[in-house]
Amino acid sequence: MKAPDLPLVSTVSRPTIHPDGSRAVFSLVRPDFTADDYLGQLWTVALTGKPSPRRVTRGHRDTAPRFSPDGRLLGFLRTSPDGPAQLHVVAAAGGEPVQVTNAPLGVTDYRWRPDSRVLGFVARVPEPGRYGTVPGIDPGSEPPRRITTLRYQSNGVGFTVDQRAHLFLVDVPDVWAEPPAAPAPSPGDEPAGLAGGDGVPLGLPQARQVTAGDFDHSGLAFAPDGTKLLTISARHEGRDRDLATELVELLLDPAGASPRVPERIAVGAEAGLHIGQVAWAVDGTIYALAEAVGESGRDFVARTTGLYRIRGEEGPVRLTEPEEVDLDNQMELGITTDGLVLAHSKSRGRVQLVSVSADGVVLQVTDSAVVVSGVDTVGENTVFAFQDALTAGDLALAETPRLRRLTDFSAPLRGTGMTSARELTVAGRDGYPVHGWVVAPPGPGPHPVLLTIHGGPFAQYTVALLDEAQVCADAGYAVVMCNPRGSSGYGHAHGRAIRQSMGVLDQADVLDFLDGALAEDPSLDPDRLGIMGGSYGGYLTAWTIAHDHRFAAAIVERGYLDPEAFVGTSDIGDSFTDEYVGTDPDLVRAQSPQACVGAVRTPTLVMHSALDLRCPLSQAERYYSGLKRGGVPAELVIFPGENHELSRGGSPRHRLHRFDIILDWWARHLPTAENPGAVS
Repeated sequence: MKAPDLPLVSTVSRPTIHPDGSRAVFSLVRPDFTADDYLGQLWTVALTGKPSPRRVTRGHRDTAPRFSPDGRLLGFLRTSPDGPAQLHVVAAAGGEPVQVTNAPLGVTDYRWRPDSRVLGFVARVPEPGRYGTVPGIDPGSEPPRRITTLRYQSNGVGFTVDQRAHLFLVDVPDVWAEPPAAPAPSPGDEPAGLAGGDGVPLGLPQARQVTAGDFDHSGLAFAPDGTKLLTISARHEGRDRDLATELVELLLDPAGASPRVPERIAVGAEAGLHIGQVAWAVDGTIYALAEAVGESGRDFVARTTGLYRIRGEEGPVRLTEPEEVDLDNQMELGITTDGLVLAHSKSRGRVQLVSVSADGVVLQVTDSAVVVSGVDTVGENTVFAFQDALTAGDLALAETPRLRRLTDFSAPLRGTGMTSARELTVAGRDGYPVHGWVVAPPGPGPHPVLLTIHGGPFAQYTVALLDEAQVCADAGYAVVMCNPRGSSGYGHAHGRAIRQSMGVLDQADVLDFLDGALAEDPSLDPDRLGIMGGSYGGYLTAWTIAHDHRFAAAIVERGYLDPEAFVGTSDIGDSFTDEYVGTDPDLVRAQSPQACVGAVRTPTLVMHSALDLRCPLSQAERYYSGLKRGGVPAELVIFPGENHELSRGGSPRHRLHRFDIILDWWARHLPTAENPGAVS
């Protein structure tokens, strides 16, 4: 795979299965250089017979499909080239989609009420006069913001205190009705134009906001009888200083006449949980994915995600073992007809689909080398999206004993030439096993080697296809990557081992894995080494080159580089530094790449995004300045308009530029036949 092949890396969404079990619908999204955007439509595939996926919508970017419970309608989010995602519905049999919402900042999530007559959705509510709500007032003309909280911004969103995320209800329009006709103008018309009441465009139903307050909401789940709605929020007095969240239950007004609804806290902050996902089973049991945040309410480091059960007045009961099972709190739960909960379990570079019973029995549904990224289940059918070593995103049907592929969208990508990853476990200097992979170009070598380090740190490299490793391997580099202590997927103790001791065991693990890979594979050149990483990987790269000078060059991307300056500038600065490196000034400096930048001798490329609020641009600027003042050959590259997610979700052209810059840097310091340096 070469960098220009990026548009072939298409991804599939969580599928939705028609209630009759006959077919699944999903979205297929790919980067496009011409549009410099992500394009995608909805597709359908039969679950019986020979799979033959086909496109069913033709929007700019159509995502998040969900069949209505009665099977008559299909909901989805449609993003236009110049507008945010809005909720649409279309007849399940096909037809012209009907727009349902006109949220100024777009819709981020939604669910069907069980009667299929109402939709609940989440959208940010802009403060009047901001974010284009008043024509002619641009961001520079808005009134000043008055900040009184520690947390007031979020990477990829910006300021949050003046655009809180709230819940809405909206009646489902009749997609078979005659479309409304725009009235012709008359001399006596008011200048309001053709919009409906309260600025709603003609023909759109009026949405009703059902939450309010100076706090955000995420996730939603309807009760089986449709009379209640669950959402996740943080409303308690200490919400600005701890990480606990609450599960809020809203009693719905069946008539829909009242814009406000009674609320109660189903799970309070005193439970000490940070809740990520919630689902309501048919028998009335509530299930939630959450991490415990300790007695302080802030101790999040390496807290594995567990499945919790909530019944009636019973407090949350954890059903999974903290040390044995770590579930993915970004992935939606599924519930089978017999009451089993389907979740995504992270383990040793895999994400397997597991089922969990109401009494905590965990069974694997998948057991191959895959990363499952979304699931739906109806009757006997369980369909999931997945990635593997040669698949960027496809759909499969869970069958015993193996999965049955329903799509193969990665075939063109494989046609570009892919390099298989070789799994490896190395015994570290203290005997600790370090697990990872080597992606080496074909041929005997010797190949220059790039040691790459993942972000997080409580994250993991996986068996899934990694575009960065493939592009580097195609350019003649062997890529060595592992999951050192601090990573997820290996239990609580493994992840917590680096807490307030960063740069010790984790650095030893990545270097020991590198040495083990070099010793194990004679095609790897031990005398031609590079090192690179992003976010926490940028931290450990910067830390390593201050203490180990074997590398010909380094790339530090979107790095966590200056713990002291991180506090008060990052969207997670009030908690991350305190918990990972501590609060004692001497201890903080003892783990700071900025504090030891004077020891660096390695030529270093520093890459960052201008709108990064996770690791703010000042982290890169201060570090780069330290390199230059110390006489180190260094360059700073800043991507305008991008945030912390550049390498994964940045504009397609910027992602291509990023690859070009990376390969140019390695061509100058570690040239290969496939990636030669400039000819003098």
